[in-house]
Amino acid sequence: MILENYYTIEHNKIKVSRQQASDFAKKIANDFNPLHDTDSKRFCVPGDLLFGLVLDQYGLSKNMRFVFAGMVGDGIELHFPDNIDDTLSISGSNGKDYLHIERSGETTHDKKAISSLVQSYVAFSGHAFPYILVPLMEAHHVMINPTRPLIIYENMEIHLDRLDLPDPELKLSGTCFNMAGKRGEVQLKFTLLDDGEIVGKGTKNMVLGGLRPFDAEKMHGIVDDYLQRQKRFSPD
Repeated sequence: MILENYYTIEHNKIKVSRQQASDFAKKIANDFNPLHDTDSKRFCVPGDLLFGLVLDQYGLSKNMRFVFAGMVGDGIELHFPDNIDDTLSISGSNGKDYLHIERSGETTHDKKAISSLVQSYVAFSGHAFPYILVPLMEAHHVMINPTRPLIIYENMEIHLDRLDLPDPELKLSGTCFNMAGKRGEVQLKFTLLDDGEIVGKGTKNMVLGGLRPFDAEKMHGIVDDYLQRQKRFSPD
């Protein structure tokens, strides 16, 4: 994977087009959320692509935390600060902050290592719906709105024992589901392995909006539509 295929730099600003965002979501992350379609009225850049952009620009550190402050819409130019600090904020051309990063420990700028980790992470992340989230919702007797599904990427963190990761793989190690009215907070815990050895761990946190009582038939319709979108997609 070449991350440079999924963004452009104009006047020292990074910009992700609708097509680049959609290609990354479908070709790299296997993510068919309609929000990443080129013709979506609610279009936004995948959070996993922003994660990859940060690593591409600043390197991979042993300890990293990402907090997503807003969804990057169409035409937003992103400013990546030149200063290399332990805390960073990525802002847009509209003056709004979109991503906050905290990092510590040793850092590598090895493009191969970064590409391998990004691909492994987004493969794990893209697997969340429907294979992890749907069973979780069913177990808690709730579901997202079938006509306006809302799953928001809130934050993630990763902690590595070492940075030489020729063939990393992420495995789900636990889940947590908390509810507050129509809002659900989901935490996915994962371990990171390399050649069978555990070399790190992390968490991904998401918010589910518009929750309502679980309806097996309607949930099946959401999943079937999602899987059909995957099936119809042709990667060129």
